Amino acid sequence: MAILDRLKQELDRAGKVAQDAFDDGKTRLEAFRTRQLADKAAQSLGYAVYRARKSGSDLDAATYDRLRATLETHDTEAARLEAEIELRRQQSAASRSTGSTASGETASSSADYPSSPS
Repeated sequence: MAILDRLKQELDRAGKVAQDAFDDGKTRLEAFRTRQLADKAAQSLGYAVYRARKSGSDLDAATYDRLRATLETHDTEAARLEAEIELRRQQSAASRSTGSTASGETASSSADYPSSPS
């Protein structure tokens, strides 16, 4: 029975790692798409200002406010998603270093006992 319990634990762990990787990829894709929307909004704002100045006038306030709000919304969402990705990366690095420290302690304690006499 112990081997089945161990197998179940390993399968659960592998499933969690796979789910975390899937979630991370999904968040990265969402951040990329949101950043693209922010870039398109910035481009639209730039074109609108350019066309208005080219025609000798200023961009009307309503158009500016609409384009600025769209840009701000997408930029804020992209920054939030990128911060979430960075937080996951830091947590993953911390858990890997904690895991390697624990296995390093095991390896160093076994090094205290020589396996064969010299």
